[in-house]
Amino acid sequence: MSGKTATIAQVAELAGVSVPTVSKVLNRRSGVSQSTRSAVEQILESTGYERRGRNGVPGTGIIDMLIAGMDSQWALTLLQGACEQAQQFGLDVVTNAGIETAEAEANWLDRVLRRGSSGVIVVVSKLSDHAMSILRREHLPIVLVDPSGDTLPDVAAVAATNFAGGRSATEHLIGLGHSRIGIITGPGWEACHLDRLDGYSAALRRAGLPLDPALIRHGDSLESGGQQLGAVLLDLPDPPTAIFSCSDEQAYGVYKAARERGLKIPRDLSVVGFDDVSLCQWVTPQLTTVRQPLKDMGAAAVRTIANLASDQVQPTRYEMATQLVVRASTAKPRKAKLS
Repeated sequence: MSGKTATIAQVAELAGVSVPTVSKVLNRRSGVSQSTRSAVEQILESTGYERRGRNGVPGTGIIDMLIAGMDSQWALTLLQGACEQAQQFGLDVVTNAGIETAEAEANWLDRVLRRGSSGVIVVVSKLSDHAMSILRREHLPIVLVDPSGDTLPDVAAVAATNFAGGRSATEHLIGLGHSRIGIITGPGWEACHLDRLDGYSAALRRAGLPLDPALIRHGDSLESGGQQLGAVLLDLPDPPTAIFSCSDEQAYGVYKAARERGLKIPRDLSVVGFDDVSLCQWVTPQLTTVRQPLKDMGAAAVRTIANLASDQVQPTRYEMATQLVVRASTAKPRKAKLS
């Protein structure tokens, strides 16, 4: 090839096959007849195609990460952990944010197969059964981070101890003397938020406190949702004295709603978040929150892809511990004013 290494597209053209077929041969995947595989292997050898697997990881050394959205510090922190780990392995991460339609999913899947990815990380997002079946059929390693539902036994997953985190946040507020505690979850279809809600509910039951449906709101994990739903909770005839937000950015929205009503945190309202992103130490007062090891979760997902691609492990579920971090946004509730 004129002294230059052939590209996968050139190999496909010379062999008279598609780029995905060449990718299957390179990555030792099924779905290719033996005669076609032999023909492609001969072209690869004759053209001097450089197999770019890195550090023993089959494929091109590219990991595809599909994430629900990049508009939060949560997502950026997790991505940072993944990229730092990938760099240590000599791998690269290609990120796509959000897939809203079947057409967009099909286009993304085609790109993944064409570039011969070494694996796919799916973060708080959901692929169709069809897409998952294609990835599994191609024997492409898959890791789900904070999966939205039940996982398959042959698909790895990385998550935080969300139930324990929700319980510890609520127990902290109960320990301070709060009995009317509101909660704003993230999207109700995300398993991590359902687990945090379950932890909240369990803490109330253990303390003998009622579970008031009026104090439970399902948000979007964003500042705007926290401001809107915080206002709903604070405008109740009997408002909560504390609010547990299932994301830090959403908790900042609660701060805004409180200040719009002349309430001071934590004198008039205690607030607890979840994640422990850098925002927690920027706001005033600094936010009490539940720390989940986001960078470690991103790094663990990359390590799992590398191990699965090299047949070093079987798919499994990893749960990483959360930790309550007490700062200045929580305090004992004010005593009721005498009428």
